[in-house]
Amino acid sequence: MLLRKWTRAINLVSPGTLDTIWTRHFADSAQIFDLAPEGARNWVDLGSGGGFPGLVVAILAAAERPELSVSLVESDQRKAAFLMTAARTLDLRVTVIAERIEAVAPLGAEVLSARALAPLDLLLSYAERHLLPTGVAIFPKGAAVDDEIAHALEHWRFSYQKERSRTDASGVVLIIGGITRV
Repeated sequence: MLLRKWTRAINLVSPGTLDTIWTRHFADSAQIFDLAPEGARNWVDLGSGGGFPGLVVAILAAAERPELSVSLVESDQRKAAFLMTAARTLDLRVTVIAERIEAVAPLGAEVLSARALAPLDLLLSYAERHLLPTGVAIFPKGAAVDDEIAHALEHWRFSYQKERSRTDASGVVLIIGGITRV
């Protein structure tokens, strides 16, 4: 498997999670696909790393929503090379942007995702830059989500909905819109 091979060389995912890769990474990433608005045509995944959730979204989009364009932003050049190799191997139509999130020109995403990238407060600053005002951000979060929301509300205004994670009993998936600075 491509992911296992590359993980040995560049640590795409924690080696301790390789035995539970299907639930820990693939299913966890796949659950967010169904939470996106159906008419969305531009999905941007930030800090794509090993392709979670971005490559998984692109795989599902190829089968279910071929009109959906998926862009993966990953500043680590080795991880970006993996993403390009995986996309080519899987014959996926994705754009890999090998730059820092802050350096990329605004991407105008209708859907923005990030998994295990940063605290919510920082994710919202990325969303403000790359998400359309009418777009939604989808962020899987863990047990400390309420603390992250409280901290983020000190600097941001936003609407949100919590969906229970299908793969982590203590996790949720946040669906966020209407993001503005305080």
